[in-house]
Amino acid sequence: MSGDILGNGNEDLFTNKKKACQGDPAGLNLNLGDSCDIGPENARQRRQSAYQVRLNAAGFERDLPLPGHPCNGDELLYANKIGNFSKALPHNQLGEVNLNAYQAYIEALTTGDPADFTAIPLGGVVKLANPQAAYAYEMAGPDSHHLRTVPPPAFSSAWEAGEMAEVYWQALTRDVPFTDYDTNPLTLAAASDLSGFSDFRGPKAGGLVTPGTLFRMDVPGDLVGPYVSQFLWQNIPYGATSITQRYQVPVAGVDYMTTYAAWLNIQNGLPPTAAIQYEGTPRYIRNGRDMGEYVHKDFSCEATLSACLILLGLGANALAPTNPYLHSDTQVGFSTFGAPHILDFVIRVSRVALEAAWFQKFLVHRRLRPEEFGGAVQNRLTGAACYPINLELLNSQAVSEVFNKYGVYLLPQAYPEGCPTHPAYPSGHAAFSGAGVTMLKAFFKESFVLPNPVVTDSDGLSLLPYEGPLLTVGGELNKLAVNIAMGRDFAGIHWRTDGSEGLKLGETVAIRILQDYRDTYNEDFIGFSFTKFDGTTIII
Repeated sequence: MSGDILGNGNEDLFTNKKKACQGDPAGLNLNLGDSCDIGPENARQRRQSAYQVRLNAAGFERDLPLPGHPCNGDELLYANKIGNFSKALPHNQLGEVNLNAYQAYIEALTTGDPADFTAIPLGGVVKLANPQAAYAYEMAGPDSHHLRTVPPPAFSSAWEAGEMAEVYWQALTRDVPFTDYDTNPLTLAAASDLSGFSDFRGPKAGGLVTPGTLFRMDVPGDLVGPYVSQFLWQNIPYGATSITQRYQVPVAGVDYMTTYAAWLNIQNGLPPTAAIQYEGTPRYIRNGRDMGEYVHKDFSCEATLSACLILLGLGANALAPTNPYLHSDTQVGFSTFGAPHILDFVIRVSRVALEAAWFQKFLVHRRLRPEEFGGAVQNRLTGAACYPINLELLNSQAVSEVFNKYGVYLLPQAYPEGCPTHPAYPSGHAAFSGAGVTMLKAFFKESFVLPNPVVTDSDGLSLLPYEGPLLTVGGELNKLAVNIAMGRDFAGIHWRTDGSEGLKLGETVAIRILQDYRDTYNEDFIGFSFTKFDGTTIII
């Protein structure tokens, strides 16, 4: 029967030869089971090698020590859950969460059952932001549950007080151009006030916060040169065109949630009643409000993708010295160690970093947002409640300045809707920017000096030549990561440690992905080497 279906072998051979003679290439296909591939391994060997590479990577991840997941203890300490995130759930007049609703929220997070998430009572129409991402698995790099963050500051601590004072000052100075920080009375007052906190952990000079260290982080390069990274100012090569980095920005002086009723409505998940008003002229990023709006509308890998395109435009001299094609006389990199490889890694790491952050946010810390803490300050200072807020904050110039300007102690927000409906710690923006920047430092030469650096004028309409210390790829990439993290603080929706620990988490994600891929390359490759955010060098 099979002979009737397949035909006589000699007849097929004759037919194929005849087709070939008539110019039909298919006639050359004498045996469809044959393979034309060449290389050091046959198909069976390659299949086994591919399996072994994946098995080795999985085994490497499996055999790493299991981390602990400590938290700051606020959730157990306060029965009314004032130290934890509860936005979008129903709240009482003090902004304290309905405990039945909070318990349903905890129950869903504990079981991970999709049906339990549908049973969480909400206070309005705004929904929780993707809590089930905390359970997702990844096929490359670390599992989100296999990463650790240190506990964030506790609600009543002096550390938390210093961080809250900082975001109050960031709200007060949103419209001060970064170029004016050395002379503006508000930034001078901010530096002086923050210097007086006993446990403020931002960078200092001579033991004091200065205008030059204000709202920055102590990572290599961030304290050098302008506040804004060159990668947020320089034109972006984009295929056959170029993108000028002038953005739509909000008008100055307009903040949100500066009445208690508006604040409480937002905590209960009601939609905002106002919308951002924008200037008619796009601007280069020049102040905290502009930076906050950039990270309001960006997509997850936007800043690091833009930086990657800028760096690729600088040519081979900007590539990391370990790139195996730098000194080849016969080859250039492309699918490996070329633009497609680098772009792919910069983009793909963003989602893995977000999953890592979401595990910490929902299943470990559930840290409250600064806007929620602002409500606690309001109720404490008006006598409506007696919350254990550190006196350093309550007696600070930051709090009095906010009250003098707005008549409330709430934290003024840059976004009408306030923060997203997921917990604060760590910052998702910090995690994916930290991851993307780490990838870029692995593929590009950190010591490469950026040509033709610029600085914006105070109105954000023009770029001027920058004169000052040399700006390197590594330093400006670190600064970019800090800008993205701190932009969310300027908006009023994150704390300093959300950003600093988010950067470290993203960095770890990128390192682990690079480690998993280390043995997948055929090239004579000695490995990746770059500087971490803490200033130490890692070799992969």
